[in-house]
Amino acid sequence: QVQLAEAGGGLVQAGGSLRLSCAASGRTIMNYAMGWFRQAPGKEREFVAAISWNGGVTYYADSVKGRFTISRDNAKNTVYLQMNSLKPEDTAVYFCATPKTRFTAAIATLREGRSYDYWGQGTQVTLSS
Repeated sequence: QVQLAEAGGGLVQAGGSLRLSCAASGRTIMNYAMGWFRQAPGKEREFVAAISWNGGVTYYADSVKGRFTISRDNAKNTVYLQMNSLKPEDTAVYFCATPKTRFTAAIATLREGRSYDYWGQGTQVTLSS
């Protein structure tokens, strides 16, 4: 069974930075795409960022482009989300996810939550203005 465990959330002032991590167990992340999503109170879950199976392509939501960076370390079986210049509207629970299918790289697939089969429990990110 694949398990994903997010860490790194917390309370941060606007303009600050956080680095989220997502450690996978039960399966290697090698050859599998990884994604980050978030859900703010009263809102639907939304796509944040994704990285293709080989790390060659990354995708970002327009709202975080230029501020967030997704990366992966296959040796550590971990994916990261570096978040800079944080804004109050970034407040949300952040989830990482991965699909059952290998070699996924298409943005049309990776930006859709239904493309992912395994999800972590989430980590809370709260911005103070």
